[in-house]
Amino acid sequence: MGRIDDLANRYVAEWAPLSPIGATYVGIAGYDDQLDDLSPDGYTARAELIRRTLADLEVTEPESEAERTAKDAMQERLGLDLARYDAGEASSEVNVISSGLHEVRMVFDLMPTEGDDAKAHVAARLNRFASTLEGYKATLREAAAAGHVSARVQLVEVAKQCDIWVDPDGDNFFHGLVERLGADGTLGAELRRGAAAATAATAEFGQFLRTELAPLGREKQAAGRERYELASQYFLGARVDLDETYAWGFEELARLEADMRAVAGRIVGPGATIDEAVEALDADPARTIRGKEAFRDWMQALADKAIGDLHGTHFDIPEQVRRIECCLAPTSDGAIYYTGPSEDFSRPGRMWWAVPQGVTDFSTWREVTTVFHEGVPGHHLQVAQTAVRAELLNRWQRLLCWVSGHGEGWALYAERLMDELGYLEDPGDKLGMLDGQAFRAARVIVDIGMHLELEIPKGNPFGFHPGERWTPELGWEFMRAHCRVPEENLRFELNRYLGWPGQAPSYKVGERIWIQARDEAKARKGADFDLKEFHRQALDLGSLGLDPLRKALARL
Repeated sequence: MGRIDDLANRYVAEWAPLSPIGATYVGIAGYDDQLDDLSPDGYTARAELIRRTLADLEVTEPESEAERTAKDAMQERLGLDLARYDAGEASSEVNVISSGLHEVRMVFDLMPTEGDDAKAHVAARLNRFASTLEGYKATLREAAAAGHVSARVQLVEVAKQCDIWVDPDGDNFFHGLVERLGADGTLGAELRRGAAAATAATAEFGQFLRTELAPLGREKQAAGRERYELASQYFLGARVDLDETYAWGFEELARLEADMRAVAGRIVGPGATIDEAVEALDADPARTIRGKEAFRDWMQALADKAIGDLHGTHFDIPEQVRRIECCLAPTSDGAIYYTGPSEDFSRPGRMWWAVPQGVTDFSTWREVTTVFHEGVPGHHLQVAQTAVRAELLNRWQRLLCWVSGHGEGWALYAERLMDELGYLEDPGDKLGMLDGQAFRAARVIVDIGMHLELEIPKGNPFGFHPGERWTPELGWEFMRAHCRVPEENLRFELNRYLGWPGQAPSYKVGERIWIQARDEAKARKGADFDLKEFHRQALDLGSLGLDPLRKALARL
């Protein structure tokens, strides 16, 4: 480890006290009883740490090729973090999936719960919840006064989420958490008091969003080109031509839907439509599992099998990474997501499923590819392997660097890779993968189109409203026509795109850049190219922006 690595490790040590929530997310011990300062002073303190670190990086020379990559990665990530703060984005962003409120709520999902010390930490955080949200209100008020405020629709939708989280007949999140802990005596009383306080604070925050902030919110949800360019670069870690990417989205969706029609013919018969194939698969009892616990167990078995099959053949999977835990999330918003292991691997990597209320039947053909995406060779392999590589990567690289285009792009690439390796020979499972890919391609079109308010190409392959300009209403119509997602889930997805510009395309565009990087490596190495070696070298670089990734791979 050289001077760049020392600087990176120092950054982590100074960052953890400023972000106790983040410390819990990445598994750094010692901060589980605290919450982030979400007041204006808290945001300023975290931004100043970034400024100091960037200044030190500028005058520090790397001592090795590994440090050169680390320096490029830190300058790219921290530079964009600071740019978002200076533009007012970091402190004002409130949408249906990402905000200070969501961070504070979700940290409880990852906290240790065994033993009185762990339960006391939960109690401490619950009892700090209200004051943390008061600080966050101050930040949002200050940002709004400076002209930085989220769209009105997003603020109202998040207020509705607050209602659901505190509904005694719904998620009842905080009280449900305390009931699961099952503490008695003084500790039990502290937990119950904290749950009541956090519940009241969440309900009050929902009212704040509705009555105070929403009237100040932007009427138009479109981000505009300047804001979108920064968001796209942040989520990809790369600059892309947005207009070319928008046009590519139409081509890619048309290609995928042609493949889907061909697979539909294998499932139902020649000339069958995609919807006919979906109907046949959903009606197949062999592809249906009843009960969310049984479905969780099915996911666990498939994830374990993938690890066993791929280790020693297509990947060399470190011992610590050969364990993944499939979990049912304590909320019911329908999301599927991955959380990485703690630094010492005492908490394993986990695949979470937030089962929607009332859903009891699950179709396996849709989710085989999801398990590969969230598990191995997707997020779990990528994230957990990075955490293992202490001999190659500094602490910042292992714990704090996450780039959506790199991570989600890899996970989508991993789905396609499993098809290449023969794991999707079943036509139903293949259709599930293609359907997921088509869904991600559709949102490249819709996300860029809606936020830049682009014209829909007159010669688009779907004959969809040629010559008109994108609106949220047209985005809904297009997604309904090209995605097989329940209406309630699709509404959430569209709200997510409108409130989080640039994030949704990072999956498919990230996958595109990963494929381009593999093609470039093939061209450089010719007959010496080895796919397993390419994957090892790429993953050993850790998470980094996709532009720094391609530069680092070109130097290998």
